[in-house]
Amino acid sequence: MKNYLRLLRLVTGYKPYALLNILCNVLSVIFSLFSLTMVAPFLNVLFSQGQTYTEMPWAFSVKVLLNNFNYHLSQYVAEHGKLEALSVISGLVVVMFLLKNLFRYLGMYFMAPIRTGVVRDLRNELYGKVLVLPLSYFSNERKGDIMARMTNDVQEIEWSIMQSLEVIFREPLTVILFLTTMVLMSPQLSLFVFVLLPIAGILIGQIGKSLRRTSGKSQEQMGNLLSNIEETLGGLRIIRAFTAEEFSFEKFRENNNRFRKLQKRLYRKRDLSSPLSEFLGAVVLVIVMYFGGRLVLSADATLDPSVFIAFIAIFSQLIPPAKAFTEAYSNVQRGLASAERINKILDAEVTIRNRPGAVAIESFKDRIAYRDVSFAYHQGGTGWVLKHISLEVPRGKTIALVGQSGSGKTTLVDLLPRFYELEQGSITIDGQDIRSLTLESLRGLMGIVNQESILFNDTVFNNIAFGMPDATLEDVTRAATIAHAHEFIAHLPEGYQTNIGDRGGKLSGGQRQRIAIARAILKNPPILILDEATSALDTESERLVQDAITRLMENRTVLVIAHRLSTIQHADEILVMQQGEIIERGRHADLLARGGVYKKLYDLQVFA
Repeated sequence: MKNYLRLLRLVTGYKPYALLNILCNVLSVIFSLFSLTMVAPFLNVLFSQGQTYTEMPWAFSVKVLLNNFNYHLSQYVAEHGKLEALSVISGLVVVMFLLKNLFRYLGMYFMAPIRTGVVRDLRNELYGKVLVLPLSYFSNERKGDIMARMTNDVQEIEWSIMQSLEVIFREPLTVILFLTTMVLMSPQLSLFVFVLLPIAGILIGQIGKSLRRTSGKSQEQMGNLLSNIEETLGGLRIIRAFTAEEFSFEKFRENNNRFRKLQKRLYRKRDLSSPLSEFLGAVVLVIVMYFGGRLVLSADATLDPSVFIAFIAIFSQLIPPAKAFTEAYSNVQRGLASAERINKILDAEVTIRNRPGAVAIESFKDRIAYRDVSFAYHQGGTGWVLKHISLEVPRGKTIALVGQSGSGKTTLVDLLPRFYELEQGSITIDGQDIRSLTLESLRGLMGIVNQESILFNDTVFNNIAFGMPDATLEDVTRAATIAHAHEFIAHLPEGYQTNIGDRGGKLSGGQRQRIAIARAILKNPPILILDEATSALDTESERLVQDAITRLMENRTVLVIAHRLSTIQHADEILVMQQGEIIERGRHADLLARGGVYKKLYDLQVFA
């Protein structure tokens, strides 16, 4: 129920539509009730033998109201005859049903903006949360499962919970008004209804609980399935290179079969709720008809036949909303399983955020300083990736990080824009701890080119101008020219407006790298982070881009990570890292002269 109420809080933003929906549903139920309650006085006057209503007292009670209606109907029958009265009553019933269904449609009409709006808001909230969650969160979660929660689970909520909102708002009102009327008509018969209906509700509720458990397992398995698909699409080259198509298909087939079995169980349980509720409703109806018939046929005749017929008519119309409510309950149980999975994302802790009193840094003037920095990806200090790192990066200098994979180079630079939260030590920019700065202003000082070019399924222009909505074509062209990307972009079918496909799949590796470099150049940041910036380029492109970056790095601060030591020979300082520690530092020539680890790495590349 907690998860359901949490979803309903999103409805508060649509109060006008909700109020109109409630009003229309109330009117729909009232007109439905009027159309059915007219049966009793109509039959009583038309088919009674000699009974005539000659008085019209004034008092507020069901008996008086019924008497007064019968009085007017008796007068009309006496003046115009039974056939004309039959025509008028029939027409009145038709009008009542017309108004009932008109207001029912209007209720659904006003519910549509609520349903679609709540689902839209939920998607926006999910996507916004994903954008601010720390990178460490995604290291512990499967990408496919997160995608399943943002797509399938949200869709399940729309199909189940949101689709059931109309029923949940309308049908309880229908049931309450109909039951109240039935109690006023015959308390004895109503007693059977009050005893038997809860028993039926309990049986159906047990199915709903089981449905919720199965639905949760099904959604989890869908996450596994999407993870499998995502891994396959990202690794098609490796799958084909190792002729692992059969192995990959078998893995997918097993996941798909598990999902199918869970769905089969889910459908069987869901499909059971509707016929079971209808059967139980029919059983209750037969019991009511049996005992009601005995009341009519008994010697003292405690129940009038016309009232009994009207009672049965109302009760028969009570079964569909009760059945719809039980179906809605089953749907809600299925949707709540998805809501629980979604809330795991929404409730995830955002560990990296602007601290209270954080200030914006406008510019970079002096230096970056790492002071006794230690870091572990797992909280609690186990498995240190960085150990007591201290270094200074003066403004305008280039610092290169080298070392074997896993030595901590990327982690060291990832701490600077606060992709991960620092645990021990401090990092300062111009003497200000980066944790005291706003994330927006801190990251605004930096341009980043990753080892793997991160491009989006969009145009060349939008990829270069990413995050810079005010950039002009002239600005983008200038940046692309510096990155030696303009020439190949100009030969694309639509130039800068050419769509480059998913992850830039329509471009070569070197072209993707140059667009990523152009994006960093366009941002024109005072601090550059180049992670293997030229590793994806051919020899000629590497030379041209290296020249452009060298010009760009003038009077700028650069942290560069590279395995190709030939590209960092002119760095102001080279840091050699091993197992999270700086074991050597100095300029290129000095490190070669020492004959240490750097010299060994350099010789391995030169003589390879």
